Amino acid sequence: MNWRTISRWAAIVGLLNLALMMRSQSPLADSTSRSIARGAPVEYLFPEQVTIAVGKASPVALHFRVASGFHINSHTPKEESLIPTAFSVPESSGVRLASASYPDGEDFILPLDPSTRLSVYTGEFTIQTRLVAEHGNHLVQASLHYQACDKSACYPPRTITVPIDVIGN
Repeated sequence: MNWRTISRWAAIVGLLNLALMMRSQSPLADSTSRSIARGAPVEYLFPEQVTIAVGKASPVALHFRVASGFHINSHTPKEESLIPTAFSVPESSGVRLASASYPDGEDFILPLDPSTRLSVYTGEFTIQTRLVAEHGNHLVQASLHYQACDKSACYPPRTITVPIDVIGN
């Protein structure tokens, strides 16, 4: 084995150990829940690892789930005062976000004001991204920023980590 292969395996084993440790500490840890952020209304589902061509914008679909009883504003909420859902990649990660396409939001009618319609995500949704990677293995700690609400209240905006092992080949 060469040094690069050993480093890649060490990183993968480290990530698996971290994920197992966090899963065992989460009250939501069961066979259907893989949320890294304890009690988060939104969880990142997959992919955990992708291999993309170096220097080329490559498609990567990111899958998320909104917990039952919650909704989050879409990427294009109908009112300026509402916080949009947004995905980002840190500049120093060795991976660049070339573009992100968000799904259309579903209409949600406020129970207290039936004349107000919101654009929201519920259940599972997918953000279609195009990522550009430098050569090598990059353990990217991307982010999803959102504001969750239930039928009676909205909660402070929150950001969850979206860990992706990007291999630039």
